[in-house]
Amino acid sequence: MTVSRGFHSTGVKRMGGGHGHSEPEYMHAYHMYNLDKMKHQGLKMSLAVFTAFSIGVGVPVFAVIFQQKKTASG
Repeated sequence: MTVSRGFHSTGVKRMGGGHGHSEPEYMHAYHMYNLDKMKHQGLKMSLAVFTAFSIGVGVPVFAVIFQQKKTASG
């Protein structure tokens, strides 16, 4: 009978052991934020700023409308 180790035990051992910087999963992190060589930099950055701004404004507005609607109906 073969016993396989659970996901939790292997995950904790891999994430907890060592420093984590030399592991293959993190090799792409050195190049992740290289914004100078990004293709269509202006379009992507403006889209990212617009998305973040929309979430920052839209969520509170939606929350206020939802709360007022809930209070009025109750």
